[in-house]
Amino acid sequence: MAHAQFHKNQRVFVRPVGTWARIERVIPQWTKGLDEPIRIYYDVGLGREFGADELHPETNIDAVDDEGEHWRLVRAHNKWQADAETSNHPYPGTYPIVATSESDNSGWRVPSAEYAVSPMRIERQARMVVCTPLLANAAKQLWAWAKAAPEEVPDALSEAILQAREAVTYMEDGPE
Repeated sequence: MAHAQFHKNQRVFVRPVGTWARIERVIPQWTKGLDEPIRIYYDVGLGREFGADELHPETNIDAVDDEGEHWRLVRAHNKWQADAETSNHPYPGTYPIVATSESDNSGWRVPSAEYAVSPMRIERQARMVVCTPLLANAAKQLWAWAKAAPEEVPDALSEAILQAREAVTYMEDGPE
């Protein structure tokens, strides 16, 4: 039996066409005598129905909250290059933006020329920036634990704890 993997109005990447679209209708294919549909197709307004294996959901990394920070990765349409020119990119026709507030138009962006040179590197960097508040919180907790109980710190962790302290100090006070 089939279960819907996407929902109406969800934004998806349509692999055979190489473009982004919104699901307009979820179309179950029923068979007499069964309680659940045997297949589910999706109408995205591109002239035919697509199966779930032909669609890819929009990636939106879960938001990270750290002391009021709300960072997440969103995708923006690439206005400067056609989808055909970006077919070798991880998400053709889009580029990553790290939104650092509630609105999607704030935060960190990369110039399109730099993204075009190395899209995989920029995608990884964007994910790293999104995870920064979470990693900073982990480094603060690690340093606080080591400071509270220095005799319990194993030798194998001492170097990592020193690096965590340096990172937290740099983050909070800036370069010396």
